[in-house]
Amino acid sequence: MSKFRKVVLTTALLAAAGFASAQSTAYPGVGRPATLKEVAAWDIDVRPDFKGLPAGSGSVAQGQDLWEAKCAHCHGVFGESNEVFSPLIGGTTNDDIKTGNVANLKRADFPGRTTIMKVATVSTLWDYINRAMPWTAPKSLKPDEVYAVTAYLLSLADVVPENFVLSDKNMAEVQKRMPNRNGMTTQHAMWAGKEFNGTAKPDTANVACMKDCIPEAKVASMLPDYARNAHGNLADQNRLVGQQHGANTAVPENKSVPVGAASVTPVAKPAAKVADPALALLGKHNCTACHAQNTKVVGPSFNDIAKKYPGKVDYLAGKIKAGGAGVWGAIPMPAQTASEADIKTIANWLAAGAAK
Repeated sequence: MSKFRKVVLTTALLAAAGFASAQSTAYPGVGRPATLKEVAAWDIDVRPDFKGLPAGSGSVAQGQDLWEAKCAHCHGVFGESNEVFSPLIGGTTNDDIKTGNVANLKRADFPGRTTIMKVATVSTLWDYINRAMPWTAPKSLKPDEVYAVTAYLLSLADVVPENFVLSDKNMAEVQKRMPNRNGMTTQHAMWAGKEFNGTAKPDTANVACMKDCIPEAKVASMLPDYARNAHGNLADQNRLVGQQHGANTAVPENKSVPVGAASVTPVAKPAAKVADPALALLGKHNCTACHAQNTKVVGPSFNDIAKKYPGKVDYLAGKIKAGGAGVWGAIPMPAQTASEADIKTIANWLAAGAAK
């Protein structure tokens, strides 16, 4: 046998042995243990004791640039907007930073609750921004960008100064200035261990009554028409068996099929059959999260845009790609990352009248 053939045969045997050892021992022939790289891709949570926090840093100034480009269109330039989501910033004072308890949380007459009033740990802010923001592209921010955005938010609440650089090295010090850091209790026996000053005994001793019970409450919810089909028909995204059936969001609320009638639930038309391909692209690129056909949501309606810029394909395409603010209001539109072809298709549709 030649030396080359021996090498090939040895390599093949080693590969086969590695494959066999990778097979699941608990369920022979079904799957395999996850690799360290696969586990690392999912293991992104950051705990209140900062375990899981990646190395990195970001300044307030860098965070402001990122915020205005990717965050301000939903949260406002200073995190105070209540137009799309509840405000993030407001309601805290320098005294709260000193005491670690937000006084306005105890006031019944205070008009609202912001995120910075309620959140107790800076790791929670970092973790949520890292895994869920921006809304249109979650998990797209690099660790240094998450540090920068978090630093900018904290600066708006006077937790850190305007020239501050947040990093994995100093986040524990920043935690000592969180306005509501003493507002969270761990005395409820829910922690897995004692690392957060937990306790083995819950802080309640309730006994089930089981008499004079009120009738079972019926919980219901609805989506406004402009948002119902923003992420596709929910009825098509749930199984036909089991307790949970998605609402048929392809039709208005008052025309939806009742729960329990899944067998006759109409199915939304596939995107390929939409008369104008632009309509499918509006959902694909989350345009309908901020725009509706006939009414203003965050930005103007498609019909209003079409009336203002008839035939101006190049202008509309440039505006979609670059984003901007000032024409329709104070909330800026972020730059879009769709392909040139998709942007051109949407621009042509708008310039032609935005017919649905």
